[in-house]
Amino acid sequence: MDFTLNDEQRQIYEYGGQLAQKFDNDYWLRHARKHEFPHEMFHQIADDGFLGIMVPEEYGGAGLGMTEMALFMEGTANHGIPLLMMVVGPTMSLAHIASHGSEFHKKELLPAACRGDIQFCFAITEPGAGSNTMKATTLAKRRGNRFSLSGEKTFITGAEVADYCLVVARTKPHTEVSRKTDGFTLFAVDLKKKGVDKQRVKISIPLPEEQWTLFFDEVDLGPEDVVGEVDEGFSILFDSLNPERIILAALCCGIGRFALNKGVAYASERNVFGQPIGAHQGVQHPMAKAHTAVEMASLMTRRAAWEFDNKLPAGASSNMAKYAAAEAGIEAVDAALQAHGGSGFTEDTGLYEMYPLVRLLRTAPVNRELCLSFIGEKVMGLPRSY
Repeated sequence: MDFTLNDEQRQIYEYGGQLAQKFDNDYWLRHARKHEFPHEMFHQIADDGFLGIMVPEEYGGAGLGMTEMALFMEGTANHGIPLLMMVVGPTMSLAHIASHGSEFHKKELLPAACRGDIQFCFAITEPGAGSNTMKATTLAKRRGNRFSLSGEKTFITGAEVADYCLVVARTKPHTEVSRKTDGFTLFAVDLKKKGVDKQRVKISIPLPEEQWTLFFDEVDLGPEDVVGEVDEGFSILFDSLNPERIILAALCCGIGRFALNKGVAYASERNVFGQPIGAHQGVQHPMAKAHTAVEMASLMTRRAAWEFDNKLPAGASSNMAKYAAAEAGIEAVDAALQAHGGSGFTEDTGLYEMYPLVRLLRTAPVNRELCLSFIGEKVMGLPRSY
């Protein structure tokens, strides 16, 4: 068993440090506090070729996998510059379209997205269904060989800067299917189409990406907009949902390291009663414990990514990685904050803003209770809990 990164993977992992020389945590914080998307940094990432990590070379990408995408996210988050648009766009949407999209999607949309000329967001959550996707009511009614999409999706990250949205819809209502997983279809929807509207969801967390509710009112879609097979979308949906868990686990690990590095630096320099506060076990041990949790979660994240890339069942590892990394990220930021004392809550330190982000990821996009239920039933063989 070899845990060594190859040269290309190491370069991807270390890219965050290079990016931070121009677009550092202060840059990210300025945009996060204003809820303003960091276009300049995003275009730099595009110019450097990292939007298409999981897209085949023939469609403008790098032809790499989930492992490399997770390393990219963890590496940038290590420096306090997490980007949620890298989750919903390059990870969840572009990689999915590369595997299941039409020739139009692959030859026209993917190269443009890899260049950063267009952006994608991802829409699955509904106000009424929440985590129970089976009860989704957004419906694409057949009209000959075309579809009319109507419904509502909420908590859609980055809809204000996205040009297209990968929408999970029903082409058969859940009341008309023999199996609850039947009747799902994925569509790449041009957000400029007639019948698409959006409304901002006001989130109190400082983030450069905003959250939106999307409304679809008889949006006309054709067979060219279908990603995958009609009515068979659920069978390929986890090609997006497991990567979402993996990439967000990587983000949490990176933010945990970023916070702990700040905590260690402060605790090594701050002298009280004649010695650095980091010499006291009451300060040292919580950070050491959090460091251990972060590194353990990082290992599970890399295992999940490896399983996904090797087309092995990745659900168990993905859920364990997401659960462990969110908990570890919270613990790490909290320990670093405590080490800083009152200064941890000042804007100059730039640490407290990391806490609501990692705390959000305990709840979203899949909460820890659902992760634990999956592990309990699917991994441990316990009776179904929901």
